[in-house]
Amino acid sequence: MMTKWMAKGYLWLLLALLYSPILIIMIFSFTEAKVLGNWTGFSTKLYSSLFTGGVQRSLVSALWNTFAIAMIAATVSTLLGSIAAIGIFNLRSRTRQVMNFCNAIPMMNADIITGVSLFLLFVSFGISQGFTTVVLAHITFCTPYVVLSVMPRLKKMNQNVYEAALDLGATPFQALRKVILPEIRPGMISGFILAFTLSIDDFAVTIFTIGNEGLETLSTFIYADARKGGLTPELRPLSTIIFVTVLVLLIVINKRAEKSKI
Repeated sequence: MMTKWMAKGYLWLLLALLYSPILIIMIFSFTEAKVLGNWTGFSTKLYSSLFTGGVQRSLVSALWNTFAIAMIAATVSTLLGSIAAIGIFNLRSRTRQVMNFCNAIPMMNADIITGVSLFLLFVSFGISQGFTTVVLAHITFCTPYVVLSVMPRLKKMNQNVYEAALDLGATPFQALRKVILPEIRPGMISGFILAFTLSIDDFAVTIFTIGNEGLETLSTFIYADARKGGLTPELRPLSTIIFVTVLVLLIVINKRAEKSKI
């Protein structure tokens, strides 16, 4: 009995340590105080400033860059990852295991190693760093996660349906479009959302591939802002909105997964 209570207490303590900073940011996003922790009364001024243009222009630019990079990277990595998953799934058993292992390496690899490797790659090929290199870098580390999301759907799919489509006169492309893609669509959607959130969240890879042309993303803006000795107050409501959005997306993904199991 004591062990059970200790396990529950440890779990709640761990959750408190993880989510209390986020909760604090959410609470102090509803006050005008420029310093976090100084409550000056309930106010939605920071939210109105965020949406009415009172916020710094550099933050707005960083936010647009972040979402543009995330959307492009998530879309391309979803396409590449889905095609790669189909290819890996149709390999022989031993070769498939090797490819799955190779796909897992970038996910287990430290972000800073990935960032340095891509930085050296771009430098060695003489590619000027900027928006394009950041997008390519994000596609690189997001694609393995899409493969991981799509692969379980392929394993659950009835292979006889694909073979039947070919026997009935469908071309391989038609069978892919009308049989395989509808089966793996939930995995593709999950992979897209995961790639999108990973791209928004990334800092280590971005900082090594962003170059010195003045391009900023949300993570690099926050880093530079923190080095100045403080954070822009509008970052508190922005962080709250991003957290709530990601939370809603996770709930939607879990609900879709529950429905697909029924």
